[in-house]
Amino acid sequence: MSNGDVFLGEVIGTAILILFGAGVVAAVVLNYSKAKDAGWVVIAFGWGFGVLAGAYTAAPLSGGHLNPAVTIGIAVDTGDWDQVPVYIAGQMVGAMLGAVLCWLTYYAQFRANAEEELAQPTLGIFSTAPAIRNPVANLVTEIIATVGLVLPILAFGLTKGLGESGTAVLVVAFLVVGIGLSLGGPTGYAINPARDLGPRVVHTLLPIPNKGTSDWGYAWIPVVGPLIGGALSGVIFNAAF
Repeated sequence: MSNGDVFLGEVIGTAILILFGAGVVAAVVLNYSKAKDAGWVVIAFGWGFGVLAGAYTAAPLSGGHLNPAVTIGIAVDTGDWDQVPVYIAGQMVGAMLGAVLCWLTYYAQFRANAEEELAQPTLGIFSTAPAIRNPVANLVTEIIATVGLVLPILAFGLTKGLGESGTAVLVVAFLVVGIGLSLGGPTGYAINPARDLGPRVVHTLLPIPNKGTSDWGYAWIPVVGPLIGGALSGVIFNAAF
């Protein structure tokens, strides 16, 4: 795969992922949305379907990593780092683009939210935040959850039938739903540095009235934790399999 194909594939795929993922959170939390208060299960499935749509779209061009932690895990396992910067650059651009598209989709709801007597902070639509702010615990949660994502993804590659049937991406999508349901409670399961950092940058820049803080003091955790988790997954997979 050429660098151009990889970059374009990751931009498009990650944009779709974030459009679906941020979109489902906006649908559930913003006032005057028809899905208002639909709940955590809906959010978990929305993110899973975002992975499904984004990865299947990107796969012919880039393989559909959509996540620097996945890219790092594969690089640690294979020793091939040549295209890692291209993958991560595409993922960051795509994540930012997807966040902007989500804002445009829910533009009227964002404005209505700002006009409420008590406007709700909007960062949770774009990025993650912990239920209990404890940096060590939050970092450990993100590391464990990311290993729960990347190690199975690497192992799925050993199951020949998944690749031949084209169902590997479907299985990964359900894996993301499972992580959300089982491990998402403490930190909101970033498990993807681009997914958290790109939209956080966009949240900072967008002209959303009364949007609240972008919480840059916490922002390193959903970046560093998944990167460590991805690298650990590559080490474990290389040693065990």
